[in-house]
Amino acid sequence: MNVNSLYEKWMQQPLDDPDLSAELQKIQGDEKEIFDRFYRDLEFGTAGLRGVIGAGTNRMNVYTVRRATQGLANYLNQKSQHPRVAISYDSRIKSDLFAKEAAGVLAANGVEAYIYPELMPVPALSFATRDLQCDAGIMVTASHNPSKYNGYKVYGSDGCQLTEVAADAVLEIINGLDLFADIKKIPFEEGVAAGKIKMIGADVVDRFIQAVESQQVNPGVCARAGLKLVYSPLNGSGNKPVRRVLAEIGAKDVTVVPEQENPDGNFPTCPFPNPEIKEALQKGLELARKIDADLMLATDPDCDRVGIAVKDGNDYRLLTGNHVGALLLDYICQNRIANQTMPQDAFAVTTIVSTKLAKAIADSYGVQLVSVLTGFKYIGEQIAIAESQGHPERFIFGFEESYGYLSGTHVRDKDAVVGSMLIVEMASWYKEKGMSLVDALNALYEKHGLYCESVGNFQFEGAEGMKIMAGIMDHMRQNPPKAVAGVPVVCVKDYKLSTSTTCKGVEAIQLPKSNVLEYLLENKCTAIVRPSGTEPKIKLYLSIVGKDQADVDEKAAAIGSGMKKLMGVN
Repeated sequence: MNVNSLYEKWMQQPLDDPDLSAELQKIQGDEKEIFDRFYRDLEFGTAGLRGVIGAGTNRMNVYTVRRATQGLANYLNQKSQHPRVAISYDSRIKSDLFAKEAAGVLAANGVEAYIYPELMPVPALSFATRDLQCDAGIMVTASHNPSKYNGYKVYGSDGCQLTEVAADAVLEIINGLDLFADIKKIPFEEGVAAGKIKMIGADVVDRFIQAVESQQVNPGVCARAGLKLVYSPLNGSGNKPVRRVLAEIGAKDVTVVPEQENPDGNFPTCPFPNPEIKEALQKGLELARKIDADLMLATDPDCDRVGIAVKDGNDYRLLTGNHVGALLLDYICQNRIANQTMPQDAFAVTTIVSTKLAKAIADSYGVQLVSVLTGFKYIGEQIAIAESQGHPERFIFGFEESYGYLSGTHVRDKDAVVGSMLIVEMASWYKEKGMSLVDALNALYEKHGLYCESVGNFQFEGAEGMKIMAGIMDHMRQNPPKAVAGVPVVCVKDYKLSTSTTCKGVEAIQLPKSNVLEYLLENKCTAIVRPSGTEPKIKLYLSIVGKDQADVDEKAAAIGSGMKKLMGVN
């Protein structure tokens, strides 16, 4: 069916959501706007759905949500006699509506739905999926995207985001469904009254909080240190769970950013509610300066990422996900060994694009560091492997450079509730020693060398852009460099071909295939080239090691320039 026919089909429907009818009327006769809404279906993958809220097949609305849920329900009914699904949602526009619509579709298809009665974060959804022994979980969120977006993440029974195999199977079912004619649904209230939709109780939340608090490394240190904190949930779902945990571990001096405290999907003070960028932390930084806080932290709307700023002299320094991940790994290793709580054969997990400082830290404590592909589901898989072997306690920490952290096996996704707790505990521990987290980071550099990371993004818009990106990757794969900026390449890792090539020969990489190229240089620096999985761009990750900042800057400039030449980009 062509774009205009689809538009007319929608216009003729008695749409449930009046916002959609108004939008369709408004764009009547506007070919560009009609095309943008109907030229494709929102793509369903391992991360579920994500798109702009509005009318059309290429938008997030009750109809695309119902269709995705019908596909999931059909899939689950093929796999199980009595499937059940946990549902949560964050503060985004229409998140609660989409969550209830999903529950109504599940209930109509004989799938028992468990839904939180109020917004709850990603880790609470992952926890409930496992705790309630559900076959799947649904999280309505668009993570840290701008307010015009919403999304729909699907989790497996293990609490991990859906695998590629499962996502492909669900997608195949979805593609065979008519958006209007093939959907079974009942009203949310009817499903609740019939016992087909059940509220997730406070007992589940309590167990989640207890699981988080069980990951304390030095219980009592927060109450002693008296750290002064500023916290922002960025108008999202972290407000209640993060503040509850901090209060219960003894961090009492917490001032919440008032403009960003309550749920608000419009995110009026931070158009990009992403704790990775300074603009999102601006209100928190202003408040931290005003009250002279030791530490400022912010969680994104679905509370799976946390960013921080640390008092450093007369101002505040933002620490990256790599900084915090390295600090937490060192803190956990150092203190669990000192407290004699380090498990036998302990391991930590990070991603191939995260800081190489993690390996140096893990090695110094005799802890195995496992490197996986980008995406926290791969970290979750490593926990599942340890669990299947009967020793989940071996997992002590996992992190990725994009501000995601996890300690404990209670969830299978990044958890900004436990991340916030551990960051505050770590900062309190260092405060008792007269050190800030900046001091602690500098101490790590003195011990292991100065590690600095950067990410370059190269945009390639449109259909032609995808061809250009493919051409760049093919050219680099077929012509591996012998040197970058005059520095010999000692190893080339091709994650698509699963090969690691050195002067000694070729070894197999034991990871899922992925279109990623990694170059290890003789001077211990690393360059990784990776097309984005969700956007039309290629990412260049540099990990630079040097003796001081001047040395690092010089190497970064040279290697960055050399890689751009090899890629043929500016």
